[in-house]
Amino acid sequence: MGKILRVGVLASGSGTDLQSIIDASEQHRINAKVVLVISDRAEAQALKRAEQHKIPWFCIECVGRNRELHEIQITTVLEKHQVDLVVGAGYMRIMTPEFIRKWKGRLINIHPALLPSFKGVNGQGDALAYGVRITGCTTHFMDEEMDHGPIILQAAVKVLPGDTRDTLAERILEVEHQILPRTIELFAQGRLVLEGRHVRILPGDSWMTKYECYPEVLYSDGY
Repeated sequence: MGKILRVGVLASGSGTDLQSIIDASEQHRINAKVVLVISDRAEAQALKRAEQHKIPWFCIECVGRNRELHEIQITTVLEKHQVDLVVGAGYMRIMTPEFIRKWKGRLINIHPALLPSFKGVNGQGDALAYGVRITGCTTHFMDEEMDHGPIILQAAVKVLPGDTRDTLAERILEVEHQILPRTIELFAQGRLVLEGRHVRILPGDSWMTKYECYPEVLYSDGY
């Protein structure tokens, strides 16, 4: 199995993406362990999930504080826990270029749309309002621009007649819970090679044959 990847998760909300990582780790689907959860909101359900699984957690709020000092505190905690990979799992703050450069190549994010379309905090609602027939989710390395870094995995989800923002978001979220742990496992296996704006995924196992896939979802190569 090799060295277990130590993952630090940044989350602002309910923490369902966090839960998908924890579940995949506990089920031995990924050679990784969440060793730390950080939130910018004391009431975030993600912190309660961390506590339930006996994972160290920290609330590091930013309101009224200097952003650089706030991020220095985050980095201090990440380094103290010897984090190998930082995962943005519904973290609703834009990180400074200094933080991005510090963790470059070890910082990934998940977004509920097929980037580069529908960036920002309401990817599902924006896709629905625009009238697209297909949307989905994306994992990517973070860079200095919002929802912009090199794409790792994507999965396409149909927009159905009568969809609301909530029904569409729920179906996308189910697929997020697949491609996010898979992305972490690819990183743990050393199979992600950054080549400029592109991520080359080295040959290896496939989750298409190992775990459940939704029949109407299109998964990108590497899943």
